[in-house]
Amino acid sequence: MKRQALYSSAKRSPGAGQATTGFADAPAPDASPRLQQLRVLGARHAGVLQFLAGAVFVALLAAGGYFWLKPAPAALNPMQIEAAVLRTLQTRALPSRAAKAAEKVRPAVVRVRGFNDAKAVPVAGKKPRAGRFDPGATDDKRGREGVPDGMVETSVGTGVVIVDDGTILTNLHVVHGVKRVRVTFHDGTESEASLVSAHPENDLAVIKAHTIPDDLPSATLGSASRLKPGDEIVAVGFPFGMGPSVSYGVVSGLNREFHSAKGQRVLTRLIQFDAAANPGSSGGPLVTMQGDVVGIVTAILNPTRSSTFIGIGFAVTIAAAAGSAGVGNPGGIHPF
Repeated sequence: MKRQALYSSAKRSPGAGQATTGFADAPAPDASPRLQQLRVLGARHAGVLQFLAGAVFVALLAAGGYFWLKPAPAALNPMQIEAAVLRTLQTRALPSRAAKAAEKVRPAVVRVRGFNDAKAVPVAGKKPRAGRFDPGATDDKRGREGVPDGMVETSVGTGVVIVDDGTILTNLHVVHGVKRVRVTFHDGTESEASLVSAHPENDLAVIKAHTIPDDLPSATLGSASRLKPGDEIVAVGFPFGMGPSVSYGVVSGLNREFHSAKGQRVLTRLIQFDAAANPGSSGGPLVTMQGDVVGIVTAILNPTRSSTFIGIGFAVTIAAAAGSAGVGNPGGIHPF
């Protein structure tokens, strides 16, 4: 009797939902219509796609070779550099060293004015100016010419901010013996100020403003120990009340002494300079080309009775501000 075969050797044709995978009983996953369309499109344009891929590869290879093999730019020789600098100088005006030095210190320079009662005896040689003062007005409304009611302006000078809290260094003879002190900052802000300390032996005074502008800068203080005759300097101040004004000159000498007109006081270790200084310049900074304040303008030498500048000015060194503090009579210090 013939045994019946358990397995049929006949090939089965794939039915619905099946695909030929090598395994007769394994169902093929359903292919989405979009994927089938992409496959058909890829098969139809296989040659074009291969050409585009090859073109992109060649372009990337060429770009890489260009940047890899690109020669380095040739170094400029000294003559070419000099020619470029000369072209820049001819086409663009650069600020001078003096202008840059003055610009650096200018925001820290203030005008200082002293006032006394109108009935008081005027200071010798001064022509006090009476004025009206509106106590309800703001500092901006009062302006630079504002004078407190019943008072006269008896002194005018310059100061320089040394601490950004409104601490100002000036000459003692600018604020000595006055009832009220007012300062005007670089932005036009005005404020009352009080005397903090005095150094009569060096004609220096420290005052502090009651009100200060926002972001008030302070000057950079330097040492006069490295100064030499011939070094360039600028003086910034308010000569005759105008300013801030800038004058330019050189250091004429060091460690000078100055005898006041009345001979009652001698200032020592002074810087002699020839930058113009006149009444109102007192207390202003003497500045190096780096913008560092190395002295405070304090006196001029004029053998005549005039207090105007004839070429010789003196400044107290910043180091001299470390002298003993105390309020005293500045005596014969020539007030200008």
